[in-house]
Amino acid sequence: MNVKRLGIQIVLVLAVIFLTFKIYNSIMEPVRFKSTIAKREDVIKERLGYIKTLEIEYRKINSNYTGGFDTLIDFYNNGIMPLVLKHGSVPDTLTELQALEMGIITRDTTEIAIKDTLFQGIEDFNINKIEFVPFTHNKIKFLLKAGSVIRANFKIPVFEARCEMKDYLSDIEQQDLLKNEISIIIEEEKFPGLILGSMEEPSTDGNW
Repeated sequence: MNVKRLGIQIVLVLAVIFLTFKIYNSIMEPVRFKSTIAKREDVIKERLGYIKTLEIEYRKINSNYTGGFDTLIDFYNNGIMPLVLKHGSVPDTLTELQALEMGIITRDTTEIAIKDTLFQGIEDFNINKIEFVPFTHNKIKFLLKAGSVIRANFKIPVFEARCEMKDYLSDIEQQDLLKNEISIIIEEEKFPGLILGSMEEPSTDGNW
């Protein structure tokens, strides 16, 4: 009798443990899902930041943005940018322009390679990976566009780089949660992913 009762108690304990685990897992699954999104999007935002930096420097020299990664990569590998060197110091009683006009300071302009200037000190920077969306195994590229918009009768260059959640989260187990998340975002008339810049507004900000 005691053995039978003990057996029932063990089964009940195991059942409680199993149910507790199921409840805990059901609670934590959405938490883990949100955590995965945040961690992956942080990495993607960093790469989008590299694209933004290159686009801004490209515009300084070419007066427009580029919608092609081949052009952007070539710009990094072979492009040059002006570097202004200032000699002397500006007295507290003068502005820099006044000191320049009086010959107290001088400026020299030289040229320096883009790749010798940008992203220095970033050990994991690889220009050949800049077009690929992280976590897609180099199979999905950012959608990059460039053009211009008219504001106050002026043509202003714009660019946009974007990627979708369904691509950088395609390998996670919580696909049901992903589909639900995407549906909610679309219902709110938002883009289900990350966007840097805009083809409609002169902005280089992201949608985060």
